[in-house]
Amino acid sequence: MENAFENIRFDDRGLVPVIVQDVLSGEVLMMAWASRESLEKTLETGEMVFWSRSRKRLWRKGEESGNVLRLRELRLDCDGDALLAQVDPAGPACHTGERSCFFTLLTPLFRGKGTFPGILWRALQKRRLEDPKESYTARLLSLGARRVAQKVGEEGVETALAVAAGDRRETITEGADLLYHLQVALMAAGVTPREIYEELEVRSEGKSSQGQRTDRPC
Repeated sequence: MENAFENIRFDDRGLVPVIVQDVLSGEVLMMAWASRESLEKTLETGEMVFWSRSRKRLWRKGEESGNVLRLRELRLDCDGDALLAQVDPAGPACHTGERSCFFTLLTPLFRGKGTFPGILWRALQKRRLEDPKESYTARLLSLGARRVAQKVGEEGVETALAVAAGDRRETITEGADLLYHLQVALMAAGVTPREIYEELEVRSEGKSSQGQRTDRPC
């Protein structure tokens, strides 16, 4: 990584902007500044360390709140003057308690954004810990893996029937039910969406998860 530092164009203050992105959802969480020393600390600890311009010192995100950002991947842009850090957040990234610092909407709200599946997964991780009387997710998980699996099967059949019938609206609603229950099933099985995406990514390259060529579709 030391060689990679040579390609970073730090400004006259010795800083470079870092865009922080949730590795699961793709949601942009925050923007902060990094120095060479903070980047070295980031690689050393595996958690994002920035340079605080107001306090004029190194700043490990989450050092007070516990909402650390675990680094998964660090990328440099084509001009060498900005970094993209893909992270696994331990909690809200914003000091206000919001998931992302970019929560102020300036344009109309567009539904169906690609980041929502990951956002939903993180929301369900919280729901599973709630009172089963208040949370359907917690209640379903409390019934055990067999019941969760049964719901996936039921919703899968209903989705298939809607597709076969050519009912577009029903396909949307049943498909939403299926995807939701599939996420709950993944939680019950101790599997994360990232592992599913990784498997699909490998298949898209024509390989199996063991690195061998495969004819399995993607």
